[in-house]
Amino acid sequence: MSEPVKNTVLFVLVFAMIALTGFMQSWNVALLILNMGLISAIMALGVNLQWGFAGLFNVGVMGFVALGGLAVVLTSAAPVEGAWSAGGWRIVIALLAGAGTIIGTVMVRQRMAAGRARNIATVAILAIGFFIYRGIFDPAVEAVEAINPALQGNLGGLNFWALGRTADELPRPDYFVLVAWPMGGLLAAGVAWLIGKTALGLRSDYLAIATLGIAEIIIAVMKNEDWLARGVKNVSGIPRPGPYEITLQATTSFVSRAEGLGLDPTTASSIFVKLNYSVLFAVVLVLIFVMAQLALKSPWGRMMRAIRDNEVAAEAMGKDVTNRHLQIFVLGSAVCGIGGAMMTTLDGQLTPGTYQPLRYTFLIWVMVIVGGSGNNLGAVLGGFLIWFLWVQVEPMGLWLMQLITSGMAEGSGLKKHLIDSAAHMRLLTMGVILLLVLRFSPRGLIPEK
Repeated sequence: MSEPVKNTVLFVLVFAMIALTGFMQSWNVALLILNMGLISAIMALGVNLQWGFAGLFNVGVMGFVALGGLAVVLTSAAPVEGAWSAGGWRIVIALLAGAGTIIGTVMVRQRMAAGRARNIATVAILAIGFFIYRGIFDPAVEAVEAINPALQGNLGGLNFWALGRTADELPRPDYFVLVAWPMGGLLAAGVAWLIGKTALGLRSDYLAIATLGIAEIIIAVMKNEDWLARGVKNVSGIPRPGPYEITLQATTSFVSRAEGLGLDPTTASSIFVKLNYSVLFAVVLVLIFVMAQLALKSPWGRMMRAIRDNEVAAEAMGKDVTNRHLQIFVLGSAVCGIGGAMMTTLDGQLTPGTYQPLRYTFLIWVMVIVGGSGNNLGAVLGGFLIWFLWVQVEPMGLWLMQLITSGMAEGSGLKKHLIDSAAHMRLLTMGVILLLVLRFSPRGLIPEK
């Protein structure tokens, strides 16, 4: 079987399984799997850029995905009335003072000769800067978080167009939220640049530890800084870039078309909304995939793979390995940030407590490894396949256990244990799939050429 035919068959099988879900369960479930598969494929492309192109072992994917979600709130949510006047501008000033303290410390240490005087100056700048920062920041945060804390208590976003809407008005599409997707990439890229400047000189195993720790710091900040995005109280009601179900159900023309097709208007509206998301996500995936392919086949892409295969030889040929690593680290993190922003838009809420390494780091890595590290098409395939299995394995496992135990007595302890163990089928299946792929196709289902 030729390579194009084999790749086509693999994709047809995955999409056939998603279609089968629509026929056997519901099209709402199938479309939700499709949409999350599209987002997962984008995240897998971001990790594949870092690992497949450059060999960078980034275990902090979760942090960049969360930053993308945070960008959606900061960009597309409406500003909280009175928050900026109460303390928002003082928070900005405090953050600038903190950044100025760090910059001033670095400049002093660069310009002064090593010795006791430089150490004293460093400690003095850091101490003075810290007290100035806390003196401005703490009262400003208290003032912002005191504004209607049950519903708000944060600064909100920059979507001033959403301020004029009344509570009794039917929700309508807000296409300004689309701006939040590239903003999610920019925020993740900016943080990745700061991380890369300090961590990319580390050996691969130390880089993994550093990125994992930094991702946990990002999540901790999002959970505890209520003024930023309400912390663990979550932000809900994020605007959509498409129609709302309730609005469609109140539209006479849509209801008549749904009834003409023999569909319940409620079900039809939910399917229509998910199809809108599918189109938007597919467009973003295609754009990122095409750009990743062009980069892979360009002289820059060949240079990155040369650095990945032998850093010493590439450096001997005059390549700036550290800066090239920084480039690819920032690009891959930006793609993960875009995926995180799209996911938050799909969910309609930001929940920092749900960002776990198992879902947003380990699972993305499994997608890349199973699909084929170094191959963008393989990363996309892995995104769809692994997400489908992640969603469907648990109900399939429950059905299998019920079938196996159907002949056992109702009070059997073994039967209860086997049925309860179906909840662990996800992790078991991911481990088995990973072992089988590494044993029989160690370079992935669609390996790098």
